[in-house]
Amino acid sequence: MSKWAQGTYVIINPAKYVGSGSPRYRSGWEHSFMRFCDTNDNILQWASESVRIPYRHPLTGKMTSYVPDFLIQYVDKNNRTNTDLIEIKPENQAFLESVGRNKTRQAQFVQNQAKWAAAQVWCKQQGIRFRVVTEKDIFHN
Repeated sequence: MSKWAQGTYVIINPAKYVGSGSPRYRSGWEHSFMRFCDTNDNILQWASESVRIPYRHPLTGKMTSYVPDFLIQYVDKNNRTNTDLIEIKPENQAFLESVGRNKTRQAQFVQNQAKWAAAQVWCKQQGIRFRVVTEKDIFHN
C-alpha cells in the first residue's frame, strides 16, 4: 500500500476501537498502524483522531486545533498499562536534519514543532505520553 493511500479502515476487533465513527486513514502508514492496533493483543483500546489540542500557529499567529492521529492504551513488556498519543509523520517532516532546504518542508517542520509542543503539554496534564512515529518505526525489521 502506498504512503498516499486514503480510505476508511474496516475494523476487525470492534471492542478495541473506542473512537467515534469509522476510522479514516490518510496514508498507507496510518493504515498499517490501524491494522497493528486492531490486531495486536497488547493493544487494549485505540481511537483515531479523537483528541483536539489548541495551539498557536507559528506562521500566522492564529489559534487553531491540532488533531493527533491516534490515542492508544496498551500493555507493555513489564505488564504495565500505558496510554500514548501518537502522531504518524514522514521522517522528512519530523526531524530538522531531514528537512533540508525545501521551504515547504521547513514550514511544515515549524508548524509540526508547535503542534507537538502543545501535545506534550496536554499529555503531561493527562499523565500520558506523546510520540511521533515515522515510517522507520512502522516498517523496521
